[in-house]
Amino acid sequence: MAKKKGRKRPRKTWSILNAVEAWIYGEILMQGSTGSSILGFFSGAGDLGYGSETIGGITVQGPLQGAGQISLADVMQEPGLAIATVSSNFKNNLLPMSLAAFTTSVTFRVGRRLLRRPLSSVTRNLIKPALGPGVRL
Repeated sequence: MAKKKGRKRPRKTWSILNAVEAWIYGEILMQGSTGSSILGFFSGAGDLGYGSETIGGITVQGPLQGAGQISLADVMQEPGLAIATVSSNFKNNLLPMSLAAFTTSVTFRVGRRLLRRPLSSVTRNLIKPALGPGVRL
């Protein structure tokens, strides 16, 4: 009788380098689509909208203001305008974001291979005693 394949167990450790890599991917996406960082998206001011201009005593709709950095407040106040701006930014910045993501992937892969022994030593001698066995570098 054939041996049953066991269920794949989830990793029991939390990797600091994996968290940093994920944060960098998030920053790349946020910079390309909203024009601000992850923290800037959540803490930014809601300043998206059209300005107004007065021409000869008549007030008319002016140019779009605050489209440089989209924040969560902008999405809550002007959802249609914010989503249109984000999709436009995403389309315009797709190639630079792809290049940055590819470069990040290659850099982390090569860096881990080159620094395998020093990272292992830091994890064993500093991280485990300070943060416990569930965290690794």
